Amino acid sequence: MTCGATSRKLSVCEPLKGLRDMRHVTGIGLAIVMAAAVFFAGSWGYLKLLIGPAKGGGLPAGGGSLIHDHAVLEGFGVLLAVGLLAGILMAVPVISPLASGLPGLALLAWTGLYLFSVRRAVHYIPLKSQSYGTGFEAMLFDGVLAAAGLAMIIPLFVPSRWRRRAVAAAPAPYEATPAPYPDLAATQTMAGGDGLLADWADTRPQPQMEPGRSQAPWGPADPGAPAGPASTPDYS
Repeated sequence: MTCGATSRKLSVCEPLKGLRDMRHVTGIGLAIVMAAAVFFAGSWGYLKLLIGPAKGGGLPAGGGSLIHDHAVLEGFGVLLAVGLLAGILMAVPVISPLASGLPGLALLAWTGLYLFSVRRAVHYIPLKSQSYGTGFEAMLFDGVLAAAGLAMIIPLFVPSRWRRRAVAAAPAPYEATPAPYPDLAATQTMAGGDGLLADWADTRPQPQMEPGRSQAPWGPADPGAPAGPASTPDYS
């Protein structure tokens, strides 16, 4: 539903606006979920891939097919799920860039600590006695954490991911109806109130002029009026 101008639509869209304003807070929560997925699921799946081929002491599956190796398939499946989650957090524009950026920065920081002091980097890994800590240590040694961290911080450098997308408000429907046109007689202001053609019968007809005779510009003379001087001036 688009946020319109009516009060009913505004009451529905106000909670949605509040959720959009808290997208970065939600991104921090998703970042915690992503970090937990990398440490627990990613470490476990990566350790499965390492332990499976190492059992034979040579090539994985003796150089044959890995389709029937359940350990390898489980490891691949878990790593694909973690990668899919990371890809969604990186690619979806609605999600805050903090969701993938914060775990990526943590992985890069851990890799940097590993380059400066291997002992400290290994010392800070939690649950080293379990498979999660062992797999995380293996990913740190093999550079997997550095590669994943570099990919996950890319959304932090995209300016459009930091800006909230404006929601186009639907225009309010035009409900005004045009006023009907008034009658022609109602618009006339002539005396008598009978309209424009009320005094048509009171007008007298104009006399017809005979051919060849000229008429004065002030109109014909009244038949009952006394005759005046000749209209022809005397030039003598």
